[in-house]
Amino acid sequence: MSDTSPTDPVAEAFEAQRDRLRAVAYRMLGSHADAEDVVQEAWLRLSRQETATIHNLAGWLTTVVGRISLDVLRSRQARPEASYDDRLPELVVTVDDGPAPEDDVALAESVGLALLVVLESLGPSERLAFVLHDLFAVPFDEIGQILGRSTDAAKMLASRARRKVQATERPTVAGREQREVVQAFLAAARQGDFEGLLRVLDPEVRLTVDTPDGQVVILGAAKVATGASARVTVGAAARGRAVLVNGLPGFVSWRENGTPLSVMAFTVVDGRIVAISTVIDPARLASMDLPAPE
Repeated sequence: MSDTSPTDPVAEAFEAQRDRLRAVAYRMLGSHADAEDVVQEAWLRLSRQETATIHNLAGWLTTVVGRISLDVLRSRQARPEASYDDRLPELVVTVDDGPAPEDDVALAESVGLALLVVLESLGPSERLAFVLHDLFAVPFDEIGQILGRSTDAAKMLASRARRKVQATERPTVAGREQREVVQAFLAAARQGDFEGLLRVLDPEVRLTVDTPDGQVVILGAAKVATGASARVTVGAAARGRAVLVNGLPGFVSWRENGTPLSVMAFTVVDGRIVAISTVIDPARLASMDLPAPE
């Protein structure tokens, strides 16, 4: 809830920017609750600022929201197994029968949902550079100031992030490779093959697990490969099948009694898995429209 006063011209100017600022923060953080907190903090900072010195309010607020969001992302990296209130974005699960021309439309429609997933695989600086420039047209010199980097460095960060995003925006082009990488991961997970897992995991892979108690985030290939989450989710399943999750290669597993055990979505870039999104929350699994076990 806003603490701003509708009769205050500064507050009115801020309210005019609120939706855009919330959108920036959400795409930076992937959490509605965190985005609201960031926007409210931006308002508190504005209320303490001598507004006569601000020549471009929209730009000033975007910079503040960017810096606060960057701090939140870096804090998450420092304690990667923290649990967050928000859930993963809505997951649309469809049967994966392999690449086919008629898949193109369905996959194209899923790109918007898949973008939120792949943004989670970006480092804090990459994510800020890509979100602010490519999604909100913030100039690179301003992005560089937020990051404490040069304009050219900001451009390079955005370019690197863009390559990762574009890899998921063209899933039908790399569909076969993506599927092969995921199959290799699943096989290694079932066998407890640590080295096999490391071969297909990006060194900075991000595993997000949606549990009954919120999200748990694990960063890094060694932790993801060592952790029980991947192997148990696959290994404890009596049945499973390949699916598309928001257009990305995925896997659904069930217990012997037909109860869903997990839904996994994989983001593959340059032959390695950079992000895994997993739902193991029974309530959420029960609410999802899942295909039948094979």
